[in-house]
Amino acid sequence: MTTQTAKAVVIHQHGGPEMLQLMDVQVGDPGPGEILIRHKAVGLNYIDVYQRSGLYPNAMPLQLGMEASGIVEAVGEGVTHLQAGDRAAYASNPPGSYSELRVMPAKCVCKLPDAISFETGAAMMLKGLTVQYLLRRTLPQGGLHVGDYVLFHAAAGGVGLIACQWAKALGLKLIGTAGSDEKCVLATAHGAAHVINYSTEDFVARVKDLTQGKGVKVVYDSVGKDTFDRSLDCLAPMGLMASFGNASGPVAPFSPGILGPKGSLYVTRQTLFAHITTRESTQAMADELFEMVTSGKINIRIDQRFALADVAEAHRTLEARKTTGCTILTL
Repeated sequence: MTTQTAKAVVIHQHGGPEMLQLMDVQVGDPGPGEILIRHKAVGLNYIDVYQRSGLYPNAMPLQLGMEASGIVEAVGEGVTHLQAGDRAAYASNPPGSYSELRVMPAKCVCKLPDAISFETGAAMMLKGLTVQYLLRRTLPQGGLHVGDYVLFHAAAGGVGLIACQWAKALGLKLIGTAGSDEKCVLATAHGAAHVINYSTEDFVARVKDLTQGKGVKVVYDSVGKDTFDRSLDCLAPMGLMASFGNASGPVAPFSPGILGPKGSLYVTRQTLFAHITTRESTQAMADELFEMVTSGKINIRIDQRFALADVAEAHRTLEARKTTGCTILTL
């Protein structure tokens, strides 16, 4: 058994960004089904904030981070899809990507095509795979077809900008919401058919106007508390409310009885990690994402870079909604 010392970001209790500590940790050899990977870049995601704050509780101490890219240094017994020296990227449980080096399960780690940089790989996996399962797997009754309207909140964020481009490639009319005129311009530039500044416009009224009163087939909502109730009023009959995040706080309990009068609506709460439980599913989703990026249909926009040591500042910036596109931590 060999061990190496590496820098990693660890918290010892839930709380604010001040809980994030850069520490030396000991990293051993990979066991069966595991790899040892040296990171080149690390992705920052809102789920990291939920885990830090305790909204998604974890045992302490906790090494944060769900997404990164790097070079495989060693593989454990039974790992056949990767080998030492491979360029790789992942979005994966358990947390631990805020680090120079880690041992982790291999099943959700994918070879990174040579055409995709380490920085892009670190920025795209969690957010890109999220868009893949939303637009390709989380579908309303009858599916989605060319010309259909969908509503996507936080359209100028990392997930949102990928969704704008992917929806356009699928021929969908994505209506995006954002909190400023600048963010609305950004979403439009990335393929949104229409944008709504929810700080100055009533997004329900605007959606009804854009869809001639019919509503959208599906709402994709990572904002949570501030948008959930009114999003239901944007849906067409039999429409789907797909909640996948809580940026403004968790959605309050509600009575299923309200869904009938609003049009016999469907509601689902999705997570990426339910979709990548197997090596086969993860690879199939990643292959589609890689094709969209290498073909140029999707451009992964990285608007913020922070050193790993400045991770607390990165969290503060993300929580203040001062970010657009993707954010990465550099090593």
